[in-house]
Amino acid sequence: MTRLDSPSEPETEAAVACDGPRSLLLEAREVPLGGVRGMSVHRSLPQRALPMVGAWCFLDRFGPQTTTMRVEPHPHIGLQTVTWPFVGEVRHRDTIGSDVVVRRGVLNLMTSGAGIAHSEYSVGDGPVPLDALQLWVALPESRRHGERDFERIEDLPVVDLGGGSSACVVVGEFAGTLSPARMYTPIVGAEVFLPAGTRTALPLTPAWEYAVVGVSGAPVVHTPDPLAVSDLGLLYLGRDRDSVEIVAHEDATVFLLGGEPFESDIVMWWNFVGRSHDEIVEAREAWEAGTERFGHVVGHGDERIPAPPLPGVRLTQRRRHL
Repeated sequence: MTRLDSPSEPETEAAVACDGPRSLLLEAREVPLGGVRGMSVHRSLPQRALPMVGAWCFLDRFGPQTTTMRVEPHPHIGLQTVTWPFVGEVRHRDTIGSDVVVRRGVLNLMTSGAGIAHSEYSVGDGPVPLDALQLWVALPESRRHGERDFERIEDLPVVDLGGGSSACVVVGEFAGTLSPARMYTPIVGAEVFLPAGTRTALPLTPAWEYAVVGVSGAPVVHTPDPLAVSDLGLLYLGRDRDSVEIVAHEDATVFLLGGEPFESDIVMWWNFVGRSHDEIVEAREAWEAGTERFGHVVGHGDERIPAPPLPGVRLTQRRRHL
């Protein structure tokens, strides 16, 4: 998925101070997608105070809505895209020949390495119901200059959390269960279902940092202060926790993000994740020149999303303010 915001875009946040691990409740903000505001997209990461959670550096939710998605070919560097649908189907095509339909319960993981391009179209000619998360994972130095890759995983492990609660381990490791997805930093991304009337403890790794993303049902997370997480909210939990308790007054779903704090600060602009202003400039010029760095998306002609103008100042690394 492509993004058109600038690093200076405003964010809204409400901090909750407490002894021990820090909690920060952040609301998603609406941003344009593909230059057209006909599709509602809400962004939870990055935020001004919180640019990353572990290696997670970007989180959009598109939906729930009825719309026609037409995201033309666009480039990425230095990241993995994690597409996780709730409703609807989206056709993914990329420059290594992948042509698949993204649907509920199936992980689609694209690794850009030094450069890749892809497109995303909703299935069908007219508006259809769509709802999904689109996430990016920053690649570490050891992998970000490597080959591009794509994998599709239909059989993901599920953890029984008791009382009817369960967690689908989309990427990484949770509660001693490992997803088969190829990741390059210690990480977790898991969809957690909580039946109405349940109180569920999610096991955590104290050395990692975590966030709980609301999907549905507005469950209450005890941090220890009770905080309701709406379907457009992200609750940052920080580090030094071995568990967190969530209470669901109605059927609820959350997405758990977490991982080892990332190895370095990043420079993120448009669809690129790098380490310096010069890297971003080089990638932009390569895309605009149509070089082989990004290749050609299968099934497309000359249509593509042009890169926006660079800002009039040097891009700097994103640093958290927590």
